[in-house]
Amino acid sequence: MPVAPEPVLRVALPVPLPRLFDYRPPAGQSAGPDWIGCRVRVPFGRGEGEQIGVVAGIGPSEADPEALKPVQARLDVEPLLGGELLESLRWTAGYYHAPLGEVLATAMPATLRGGQPLPETARHGWRLTEAGQQAAAGHGRDGKPRRLLLRLVAHVLGEDQLEQDDADWRASARALAQRGLAERIVLAGAPEPAPSAAAPTLMPGQADALSVLRAGQGFRTLLLEGVTGSGKTEVYLQAIADTLAAGRQALVLVPEIGLTPQTLARFRSRLGVPVLAYHSGLADGERARAWTAMARGEARVLVGTRSAVFCPLPEAGLIVVDEEHDGSYKQQDGIRYHARDLALVRASKLGVPVILGSATPSLESLHNALQGRYRHLRLGQRAGKARPPSVRVLDVRKRPLRDGLSEELLAAVGACLDRGEQALVFKNRRGYAPVLICHDCGWSAHCKRCDAAMTVHTGGRRLICHHCGARATPPNACPDCASLALMPQGAGTERIEQALAERFPDARMVRVDRETTRRRDAIEKILADFGEQSGILVGTQMLAKGHDLPRLTLVAVVGVDEGLFSADFRAGEKLAQLLIQVAGRAGRAELPGEVLLQTHHPDHPMLNTLLAGGYPAVAALQLAEREAAAFPPYAHLALLRAEAPTEADMQAFLREARELFAARDDVFLNGPMPAPMARRAGMARGQLLLGAAQRAPLHAALHDWLPRLQVLKSARRVRWSLDVDPTDLY
Repeated sequence: MPVAPEPVLRVALPVPLPRLFDYRPPAGQSAGPDWIGCRVRVPFGRGEGEQIGVVAGIGPSEADPEALKPVQARLDVEPLLGGELLESLRWTAGYYHAPLGEVLATAMPATLRGGQPLPETARHGWRLTEAGQQAAAGHGRDGKPRRLLLRLVAHVLGEDQLEQDDADWRASARALAQRGLAERIVLAGAPEPAPSAAAPTLMPGQADALSVLRAGQGFRTLLLEGVTGSGKTEVYLQAIADTLAAGRQALVLVPEIGLTPQTLARFRSRLGVPVLAYHSGLADGERARAWTAMARGEARVLVGTRSAVFCPLPEAGLIVVDEEHDGSYKQQDGIRYHARDLALVRASKLGVPVILGSATPSLESLHNALQGRYRHLRLGQRAGKARPPSVRVLDVRKRPLRDGLSEELLAAVGACLDRGEQALVFKNRRGYAPVLICHDCGWSAHCKRCDAAMTVHTGGRRLICHHCGARATPPNACPDCASLALMPQGAGTERIEQALAERFPDARMVRVDRETTRRRDAIEKILADFGEQSGILVGTQMLAKGHDLPRLTLVAVVGVDEGLFSADFRAGEKLAQLLIQVAGRAGRAELPGEVLLQTHHPDHPMLNTLLAGGYPAVAALQLAEREAAAFPPYAHLALLRAEAPTEADMQAFLREARELFAARDDVFLNGPMPAPMARRAGMARGQLLLGAAQRAPLHAALHDWLPRLQVLKSARRVRWSLDVDPTDLY
């Protein structure tokens, strides 16, 4: 009777190949189920190359096992990726048609996918040394290190408490440690921080939403639609408190890093447990510690951006996706996953509820609610004494504008300042001006590597391409006609800030855009410094969501017209969401708020629908248009993108890809066609669009088609990728 061959290890490696790689176990060891989910170091490639992979399975090999290379080392005693998380990652690889090895690598922090051991996750704190006690009794120069020194006199402070009180505490602690005045210690058996804020009395809508959540069990999706300022976060907090009381973990997703510090501070002050953060602004070690603490069940609440959806949840109880409509949840390179959708998949496999919160839900989520897949809950009024702001349209046709600002808008800002209140002038375009043109011949400054104009920055002293990052110095004269009449056309946040500073020279002025918020926690620091004194904020969409400014009573939106006319089928939805979100910054406390919409198209149907019926009316209109046009959510799309240094190579690949597609009656294929920006960063770009009324035939077609693309010779001369459920067709 023949002897069955010894099983081998099937390893997923972080390489762009849709397959697993077979290896023998190290000498003296055998392959068993306990290997699955463990990291291994394996030889790979030529010479002495090696990779860190994850064992995805065991089984017989088609090759002679003796001819296989052995694993160099097993890095984990117990599986690092297992159970529900590994199952969800396999689903992710299948749904997005991505190599499993790359998906598994994406799910791990950089230090872990690099092969480093799991980090220490014990709670730490700081205390004074004997020298520190003596220094505290004497006199010293006032400053942050001295203030921290005096705080540590009374008792040891945990790092979570220090983080809650001051985001900059680490620099002060290091300064004290270098002088031998303080030391870092492990808080073994230390009590959890006590809540410093009591829960408010819930409004009827909040109480109803919470009772619905408490009444059910297992997996279910609640779409919590609440006007801005209606108290959605309070519903999250009390739902998380219920989760903690049941001994379970909670994951909270937020769309942007800028919202994380504010959310963390509020959650830490209320929940009485350490609340960890997970986002790209943290150091690799900090992300690894948070990931590992969740995996070990030591951490109970995690707040993070889209990558946090991959954190282990061995004792899961609740997942919250705040601002679920936000486009930041879609990864636009690498594995093009959508964190909101993966949160739903994970919750289903974990058997826990999901709360999707938004003042302006995505049309996909609204459609699911209409189909009965989600429970739709509404919060229709603002919390406390706050009232919805009044909205006024400023028709600027045939009226003079000063750097893009009308006199009526400037007068409203002046009146707001006279009342001692705060105004936000919103323009979703950074820089000084969108383009530099010649007034005599019409020449404009374009990027040499992209089909795009270069944006004028720093008052006209620099040109920057917002697509590839190219920089240039503006010419002294027009390159075409030698005229000196070079003029910045249009207005960005820099130019608006300058114009407002000239009009209101004594007003406090703060600009919030990508240029002013590059440092960690920059938005929170800027807004904290801005305080509650009278002043003007100038900002982009960074200020459109999540930030509470009680003295902000006027929001003036400049540039509404830019979103009214667009080829993007999602443009109407995005513009309505942006306007509602930014308008929601006004009048969030007791002071009444006002919103001004400056436009050349006051009669535009979408704008009138928004003003008359709010976001629900726009959503109903957009859903009807999408259904008539067979666009999502009434169809399912996939986009094959390709780019190459030459147009010929890009087109050749797309033509061959189309020829290899097996025609089906239930799947359509459009293209090849140029991308909306046909050249970017020196690369020619094109695409093929696939769609179907149902997901199953679309994925069946992709499953059949993609292996054929992998072996195309023309594929070696291009960079190509597949985007399932694209949010942007560019």
